[in-house]
Amino acid sequence: MKKIYTGKTKDVYELENGNVLLKFKDDCTGKDGVFDPGENAVGLTIEGIGKANLQTSVYYFELCKKAGIKTHYVSANVEEATMEVLPAENFGKAQGGNGLEVICRLVATGSFIRRYGEYIKNGTVLEGGYVECTFKNDEKGDPLVTGEGLAALGIMTPAMFESMKEQTLKITKVVADDLKSIGLDLWDIKFEFGYSKTGEVILIDEIASGNMRVYKGDTIVNPVDLTKLILNR
Repeated sequence: MKKIYTGKTKDVYELENGNVLLKFKDDCTGKDGVFDPGENAVGLTIEGIGKANLQTSVYYFELCKKAGIKTHYVSANVEEATMEVLPAENFGKAQGGNGLEVICRLVATGSFIRRYGEYIKNGTVLEGGYVECTFKNDEKGDPLVTGEGLAALGIMTPAMFESMKEQTLKITKVVADDLKSIGLDLWDIKFEFGYSKTGEVILIDEIASGNMRVYKGDTIVNPVDLTKLILNR
């Protein structure tokens, strides 16, 4: 296999059949050894989190499929911590970046509070969900970008942005409703989207326990425990 990209939490390989293989790693984003899905850099390693993220992704990709939401998911090998996916181009890659990250916030916390804390309290519910986009650029601190900005930069059309936003809200609801059924509350979650060979906007990458902030009451649930709660119900 030819390695295409080395990422923070997974490596990407090109397969002979034209598809792509994702190899999940045990690295998590965070700071000072504390897990935080909103951080830009790898902050800690949690043994088993790679397989945990893969299992969670497969579970939610299947739920999305049942809900009529298209993704790049094809198949997975949990023991090898790999997932085969359809090829898709990252938004922003042609402009020299590493793509676009899409965050859906149901509760104000993390970097949202660090930016806007003088206007809103930590833990405030954001009715209907709030979708924001950032460029994946560590040196610039993953800068925010609006839909209008993405269009002006030639990264995606307004129609593509609206499709991405609509899908983000639908997928977030699928995940939030599932977690609510086992007594957990989703506060925020991040996704990546790309466009297929036909130009269709689809969900790519993962829907992982390491990419969402989930609470049980007043306590945040760490990614490994979250995966156990999701899969062992």
